[in-house]
Amino acid sequence: MPDMSFLQGESLYGGYGGADILQGCSIGVDKGEIAVVVGPNGAGKSTAMKAIFGMLSVREGSVTLNGQDISKLPPQERVALGMGFVPQNGNVFTSMTVKENLEMGAFIRRDDFRSTMEQVFSLFPVLAEKHAQPAGELSGGQRQQVAVGRALMTRPSVLMLDEPTAGVSPIVMDETVDRIIEIAKTGIAILMVEQNARQALEIADRGFVLVQGRNRYTDTGAALLADPEVRRSFLGG
Repeated sequence: MPDMSFLQGESLYGGYGGADILQGCSIGVDKGEIAVVVGPNGAGKSTAMKAIFGMLSVREGSVTLNGQDISKLPPQERVALGMGFVPQNGNVFTSMTVKENLEMGAFIRRDDFRSTMEQVFSLFPVLAEKHAQPAGELSGGQRQQVAVGRALMTRPSVLMLDEPTAGVSPIVMDETVDRIIEIAKTGIAILMVEQNARQALEIADRGFVLVQGRNRYTDTGAALLADPEVRRSFLGG
């Protein structure tokens, strides 16, 4: 039995009716770490994220958070336990202002969340600048920052990101990656699915290469980048 990580999806099987998309994959991350899930299209990366967050019921396997089995809990209860999830699409309220979006993120809190909002604004200065603008008027990259900021408002211990750099320019991509590193440095566990495998593995404490719902490779980001097999098959040489 492997040592359990702070967040651990272990031997997950499941899908959306019909055949299982997940075929026994295991994914975990500890606090302050960045774990990335990479692999070809259709490998089950986003499905694994949804299973870990409770948006998909798992037929077999378990999800634990800080040693507690949360496999049967709905997503909102996982949020209350400290999980934040930023989906790839539809992740902001476009007609609400940036500030209102962030306030929506704090809905589960009963305390004064202004200091958390200040932290989000210092992490993403452009959001402070545009706090009164409707989120729908922002660029794709800025909307992504709103979505991440909103998740951070719950003060999560784990932040899950589904393709955080999808469809943004290289400059915005670099900036997003820098912010993710900063968030991890505050002690939050980060689990992300990323199409840009090479760049993701460069910052990853651990990487999971999924193929057809199984772990093909699991190692540190550096070891995966250095592995000629991984490079040839998944990183374009």
